[in-house]
Amino acid sequence: MTPRPAPGGDVAVADVVVIGAGQAGLAVAAHLVRAGLVPADPSGADAPAGRPTFVVLDAAPGPGGAWRERWPGLTMRTVNGVYELPGRALPQFAPDEPAADALPRYFAAYEDDLGLAVRRPVRVRRVRDLGGPDGLLAVDTDETVTRVLPTQRALPEDDGLGGGAGTTRPLPAAPDPAPVARTWHTRALVNATGTWTKPFWPVYPGAADFRGTQLHTHDFGRPEDFAGRRVLVVGGGISAVQHLLAIHPHAAGTTWVTRRPPDWRDAAFTPELGRDAVARVDERTRAGLPPQSIVAATGLPVTDAYRAGIADGVLLARPPFARLVADGAVWDARAAADPPEGWVPGPEHVAADVVLWATGFRAALDHLRPLGLRDPGGGIVMDGTRVVADPRVHLVGYGPSASTVGANRAGRAAVRQVRRLLGV
Repeated sequence: MTPRPAPGGDVAVADVVVIGAGQAGLAVAAHLVRAGLVPADPSGADAPAGRPTFVVLDAAPGPGGAWRERWPGLTMRTVNGVYELPGRALPQFAPDEPAADALPRYFAAYEDDLGLAVRRPVRVRRVRDLGGPDGLLAVDTDETVTRVLPTQRALPEDDGLGGGAGTTRPLPAAPDPAPVARTWHTRALVNATGTWTKPFWPVYPGAADFRGTQLHTHDFGRPEDFAGRRVLVVGGGISAVQHLLAIHPHAAGTTWVTRRPPDWRDAAFTPELGRDAVARVDERTRAGLPPQSIVAATGLPVTDAYRAGIADGVLLARPPFARLVADGAVWDARAAADPPEGWVPGPEHVAADVVLWATGFRAALDHLRPLGLRDPGGGIVMDGTRVVADPRVHLVGYGPSASTVGANRAGRAAVRQVRRLLGV
C-alpha cells in the first residue's frame, strides 16, 4: 500500500526514496522507470493510474555526482574506469576535456531524457524507522526549493547524448535561497551516496607538528599549484599514481609512500578479473566486515605512462614513515636502508613542503546511523545490495558495487528486490 502524507508538517511520500544521483543512483532510477514507477510529486498529488512512485534526492547543486568535483587536470584521456549509464552509450568525448565537464553533461542529459526529476540540492539529515503497522521509513531532509524555468533551448544539432537535432533541453533551475525542511515517508530506501564526501585522513605521529601544507585527494587542484615545492604523496591507489605523474614536472621533488608495496599488474583488466575482485569484496560485506575498494582487489594496471614513471623513478615507493616532523618525514633506520621487497630504500629524513594524502574515502552513511545497521565487526552485513538487518534498505555503490560498472549491475539487482518488497 502506497504511503499517504501525514496531517501537519511538510511531509511527502514516495514508495521508493533514492539518495544520491551519481552513477549508482541514476542506474537505480533508470531501472525503476523501466519497472513502471514514476517520479513522486511532493505536493501529494496522486500518481497516474495509481502507479508506484520514487524520488531521487541529491545533495549536489547539479548533475554529475562526484565527477563534478574532480580536479581540472583529470581529463577523459587519463580518467580511470568510466562506464556507460544503463541504456545510454558514452558519447565520443574530446580526450583533453576535463572529466568534471564532460561527465556531468552526460549525466544531465540522461536525467532529462528519462524524466527522472532529481530533486537538488537536498541534504538528507537522517533516516529513521517510523514504526507502526505500515513499516515506513522517514527520510528527514533540508531542501533548497527550486523553480523550473519554463523556457527551453533546442539543440541545433545532435549532441551525441540521444534525442537528435531539435531536442529540447531545459535551462537550469533557479534556486530559491530559503531551505525547506521536508520528511519523505517511504516503503523502501536505496542509498547511493558513494564516498566522495567522506575522505579518509589516516592518523600519523607528528601530523600536528608538520609546518607545511596537508591536503587530501578530495581537495586536489592543479599540478601547477605544487611548483617548486617538495611533495610527499601518501597512498597506494590510482589517484596517488596520477597525482605523482601530474605533479612531478612542476614540483621541486616528489616522494611516494605506500602502506603496502605497489601491486602492479601486467595483465589487462578483463571481465573475469573484475568479477573475481567483486566476489572478494562481496565476501567481506556478507561477513559484516568493512569493504575493501575494488581497486585494492584488482591492483594497479601497468600502462605505458606508468612504465615510464617507474623507469624515471617517479613511481618507486617507500614504506610508511615513522612520523612527520616540522619540515618533513622521518623513517626508522632499517625501513630506510633495507625495506622489504617491493619498496625502495632512501634517506631517513625527507624534507617536504606538502603532504598529499591519497588515502581513499569511506562510505558516506552517517545519515543511516539511526537505523542501527552496523555489525559488531564494523561493517554492514549485506546480501547483494540488501541490508540484512533491515530489508527495506539497499546500499548501491557500497562494497562490491563501489565501481562504476558494479554500480550499474547493482542498480538492476536492487530494483528487482525492491519490486518484490513492494509487490509490484
